[in-house]
Amino acid sequence: MRAAAASLVLVPRLALFVLLLSGSGVPTALSKSTLESCASSSACPALLSYTLYADLKLAELAALFAADPLAILAANAMDFAVPDPGDRILPAGLALRVPVPCACSDGIRKATSARYVARAGDTLASVAGSVYGGLTTADWIRDSNGMAEEEDAALDAGTTLFVPLHCACFGGADSGAPAVFLTYPVAEGDTVPAIARRFRTTGNDLMSVNDLATADVAAGDIIVVPLPACASSFPAFASDAGLAVANGTYAVTANRCVQCSCGPGNLDLFCVPAPLADSTCSSMQCSNSSMMLGNFTLLMTSAGCSVTSCSYGGYANGTILATLTTSLKPQCPGPHQFPPLMPPPTSSFFETYLGPSPTPMASEGGMGPQMAGMAPTSSPPVSSGPPTAGSHVGSDALAQVAYLCLVASLLW
Repeated sequence: MRAAAASLVLVPRLALFVLLLSGSGVPTALSKSTLESCASSSACPALLSYTLYADLKLAELAALFAADPLAILAANAMDFAVPDPGDRILPAGLALRVPVPCACSDGIRKATSARYVARAGDTLASVAGSVYGGLTTADWIRDSNGMAEEEDAALDAGTTLFVPLHCACFGGADSGAPAVFLTYPVAEGDTVPAIARRFRTTGNDLMSVNDLATADVAAGDIIVVPLPACASSFPAFASDAGLAVANGTYAVTANRCVQCSCGPGNLDLFCVPAPLADSTCSSMQCSNSSMMLGNFTLLMTSAGCSVTSCSYGGYANGTILATLTTSLKPQCPGPHQFPPLMPPPTSSFFETYLGPSPTPMASEGGMGPQMAGMAPTSSPPVSSGPPTAGSHVGSDALAQVAYLCLVASLLW
């Protein structure tokens, strides 16, 4: 099966579907995985849909995926200026988006940074299915580590495993529009229409991206979901060249000195100093100007609205590139809207914290008439989508009971 798959990945852009086999080589399920063939050595931004298998500190979750804890908060529109964010304990069952660089390995797009230290009782199957939530397979882990173990054989505690994870880029575009692709392990009860509704896309788009002949998916399948995004145009020499931010979320870049947001009003990337920016950050002032990163002025003239802005242009050699630009618009743009933030949840009651944002309408640029400041550092919890399949909240009634119990416990 692996040899057959290798012969197929020569197609430049094709969603491939492969059987997941047991260690004995006998098919155990017709689980399908959307794979993207690749030839370039460059990585691109991608997201993984992950449900916590246990209560984890944010720092532990970040270590599991070799990700920046603040980047995880930002990608989920959580307050990334809270004190000691790495010590925040996130509950089992919480669904999150984990940002990863999607690399090209053996002709297939994979996230290749994750490392896992085996514990007593771990097997290749449990690491793939439970610890990493079905974002990889026992075969992938075994082959990547040159192992001969069966998928259900106990691993030696302390063994460090290289864990490749499914991801996709597809050129950073969906139907010609900027997009970030979310790798999504199908859960029990999921259907193509339900997944499409949850992520505000269409069943036809999901079928097209995943090369599905029919709208049939099953638990254990791995598909990719295109999310509307704000794309950057930073120069190739910038360390964050190719930065893309999913609509309704943030990204923290430039060594945690700059935060960039996307939407919800439009798909224009908007960057300002990060809440945690300090004296170690390089200057964020535009040259030959008193304007700081994110500042702008508006001047209405007979020809239209003259907009002068200090914009972020990437991070290179430890320097924040701030560029002063002037443009003429037919009318002055309205206030910039930052995606709402919520505190990192400590209960799975908040499992539906991040509803997907709809594709924004066309706008005039989304900059406000005042000096742009920080994004909000907190906002009430939001829920704009249906619970995920397998949610810990079984029904609206149970959710209300859980909430009343929580309030009662606080009052006592």
